[in-house]
Amino acid sequence: MKKIGFLSFGHWSDSPQSATRSAGDVLLQSIDLAVAAEELGADGAYFRVHHFAQQLGSPFPLLAAVGAKTSRIEIGTGVIDMRYENPLYMVEDAGAADLIGGGRLQLGISRGSPEQVIDGWRHFGYAPTEGQSDADMGRHHAEVFLRLLKGEGFARPSPQPMFPNPPGLLRLEPHSPGLRDRIWWGSGANATAVWAAQMGMNLQSSTLKADESGEPFHVQQARQIRAYRAAWKEAGHPREPRVSVSRSIFALMDDRDRAYFGRGEGSDQVGIIDNMRAVFGRSYAAEPDRLIEQLRADEGIAEADTLLLTVPNQLGVDYNVHVLEAILTHVAPALGWR
Repeated sequence: MKKIGFLSFGHWSDSPQSATRSAGDVLLQSIDLAVAAEELGADGAYFRVHHFAQQLGSPFPLLAAVGAKTSRIEIGTGVIDMRYENPLYMVEDAGAADLIGGGRLQLGISRGSPEQVIDGWRHFGYAPTEGQSDADMGRHHAEVFLRLLKGEGFARPSPQPMFPNPPGLLRLEPHSPGLRDRIWWGSGANATAVWAAQMGMNLQSSTLKADESGEPFHVQQARQIRAYRAAWKEAGHPREPRVSVSRSIFALMDDRDRAYFGRGEGSDQVGIIDNMRAVFGRSYAAEPDRLIEQLRADEGIAEADTLLLTVPNQLGVDYNVHVLEAILTHVAPALGWR
């Protein structure tokens, strides 16, 4: 059994071919898609975060709105770039969004990916300290965020407060119990997956990772997940970890599907990203019977407990509901995922 959700990059463009012509369109349609996905029986609604781009960039208002409009579906990100984040303010925003959603937040964070502008995090007021890289800075922000999510007091109360204080040191409010265990780290390499396990975070592994062996993407991803689970066990954390993988998967059910995605077999691609040789996992698009055969051979999916389906959000809510329904109805049961 697997949890199956969607992952939206939240693109918009002022184009006649796009169903999302503005940021407002994306935000409102994202809420509608989450509501519809919950009605279909999907398990998660996840959103990508990118700054300085015509994509979703401020996740917490959206996460809170989805939480208020739904009652069961998990609500998450994949991922928030911690180089841009004030971890204290983020604790407050995340706590509020999680409480609104009744404890359903699954927050994916990472050290970040290549962005639209040079050193964009500097415009947000952040810079690495001497001897520190921007990736180090992102991981440090994450460590502070994780520590504060525990809800332990750390700030000395004023002797003349505006309102009465509880005894002892003060913590950030609102505090959402349990959220610390629902933080995921987006890892692009085996070493950072091991670090995530040591830090007690769940693992998000997407369709891109460092090419560390030259093997097919799904084989490398499966090895990354096994290394993560071994490190988690060695760390002795009391709970079971969760692991998600992302895939672009389309069941070709009608002529519209074939027109959009029926371009033949996909394959892995290798390229340079952020000065790193990376392997990009293939997309899947085929008739349901053929699709089931292909997915059964994907070792990365087999190792994960959660599958996030990347959706073409610019094609509109109705079409994306159709995409999700095809997978949930015609593919997932045959693979034993549902």
